[in-house]
Amino acid sequence: MTATVPGTEAFAREWEEWHRQKEAVLAAPHGFLAVTALVWLDEQPTGVPGAPGLWSAGEQGVVVTLAEGEELVVHGEPVTGEHVFGHLGLRESVLTTAGDAAVEVAERGGRYVVRLRDPRSPLRLGYPGTPAYPADPRWAVPGRFVPFDAPRPTPVPGVLEGVQHVYDAPGRIEFELEGRQLSLTAFPGHTPGALSVLFSDETSGRTTYPFRSLQLPPPDADGSVLVDLNRAANLPCAYTDLATCPTPPAENRLPLAVEAGEKTPLGRGVGRPTDRGAVLEV
Repeated sequence: MTATVPGTEAFAREWEEWHRQKEAVLAAPHGFLAVTALVWLDEQPTGVPGAPGLWSAGEQGVVVTLAEGEELVVHGEPVTGEHVFGHLGLRESVLTTAGDAAVEVAERGGRYVVRLRDPRSPLRLGYPGTPAYPADPRWAVPGRFVPFDAPRPTPVPGVLEGVQHVYDAPGRIEFELEGRQLSLTAFPGHTPGALSVLFSDETSGRTTYPFRSLQLPPPDADGSVLVDLNRAANLPCAYTDLATCPTPPAENRLPLAVEAGEKTPLGRGVGRPTDRGAVLEV
């Protein structure tokens, strides 16, 4: 295997930069801490708290009808009246803007959802940062990607009741940790060839959120890949109820305490149900 761990000082610097960038994305003006409302769409036009227009989803896909004086900016162009977003692809998102807020339209679990991302979110403004274990090279181990004969459709429940996600798992990651032979089912990552792993372990629900994610680079030609559990990260659902995160497949519970990566957030936004969605309270 060719995957290697950098020297201790470089390792710590690289981890600090990774964590700094992740925190910056999370707490950005339109990052996930800025989400203040979530509404699932159906054929009945409905409002989204804090966002312009009435929203619906039917034969045309997602449609918004803006009242006189209301405006959205879609792909850099202002729109008024009725605007048809159409049908979105699997897990596709479209980010529009309304003033200094962003209105996200997304497909999640076979349904359409609209979320408002408001920079004035109390959760974002009061964010204290995410605690984490100190970076430790012993949690970064060589692994091997073992592809399945064909991608396996893998259904996993979402954190919201009634939402189910399906991922085409390309294979599993095998590695040794603390003298144990372990494996995790992997899903496609955010870039071509990259991998994403959802897992839980014996710290889950104690010092860490009930599950975390790990993003892995494309494996080498021989399947080698570095499994760096220092980069085990919280998903948006660790911070707010207004998230639709998938949960790990049953086989992805590690039988040991992974005292590495991000810990349970210090603050959380709680969704207060409405008749059609949820809005944020802190």
